[in-house]
Amino acid sequence: MIDRRITPPNRAADAGPANLRPLREIIARYGLSPRRGLGQHFLLDLNLTARIARAAGELRGRNVIEVGPGPGGLTRALLEAGADRVVAVERDRRCVAALEDLAFAFPQRLVVVEADALALDVAKLARPPRRIVSNLPYNISVPLLLGWLRHARDYESLTLMFQKEVAERLTAGPSTKAYGRLSVMAQWQCRVCKQFDVDRHAFVPQPKVHGSVLTLTPRAQVIEADWAPLEAVVAHAFGQRRKMLRTSLRPLGLDLANLGVTGTARAEELAIEDFCRLARALGARS
Repeated sequence: MIDRRITPPNRAADAGPANLRPLREIIARYGLSPRRGLGQHFLLDLNLTARIARAAGELRGRNVIEVGPGPGGLTRALLEAGADRVVAVERDRRCVAALEDLAFAFPQRLVVVEADALALDVAKLARPPRRIVSNLPYNISVPLLLGWLRHARDYESLTLMFQKEVAERLTAGPSTKAYGRLSVMAQWQCRVCKQFDVDRHAFVPQPKVHGSVLTLTPRAQVIEADWAPLEAVVAHAFGQRRKMLRTSLRPLGLDLANLGVTGTARAEELAIEDFCRLARALGARS
């Protein structure tokens, strides 16, 4: 990990946010051809990035963590929205260099960390109150989110862009086709609110799917359960979602009847409370 606290260069007349270069000019200047291996799909519409920043709520007095800033469109919107400091985590060294203009326009308010976000405890990068606001690289959005959910109360909120299909899974309720492991783990820890959809044509290059912006707000209190046993129960239940629970959960050795769960039910029929009850029973046997 490289923590690059960019020092604003010594410029004069072109100082200030009003004179920032257009994003397309920054992309051309730094050779930021999007790399598929990094899941890069840039948002260049500043009205859209401003809308994402607004969806994150009041940012004044907050530190904001952004993963995958790319050429800095959303980064710019977060700074303009008044975030005390933005910590941008970026793997691509070309993009790190391209954020120099923003550091100059917003002195002492942008910290760029050159690192793989999957390898970081990002909460350690910024003091509370902190929020995460990101147009996430789609190829790592789910593992990133699951890591953050394990320590959800480290953040005031998480406002994130996902593939629309993933967003539907995160917001789905019981007895729906999209309801599954992600639904249970996310909604156990957070209130999940859909903000708006983003057409795939808004990205450069265009992905094959549309996007959706969600805000996840950590719950002050969660239903009692430990992460590992709950994850095990949910993984078994939805790993064979077409099978009855008496079959899919058999390897866990749980007495479903005594736990108030019908063995002939299927995973999508259970509420989060039911999964937590099963997880407590599994945890008690460890």
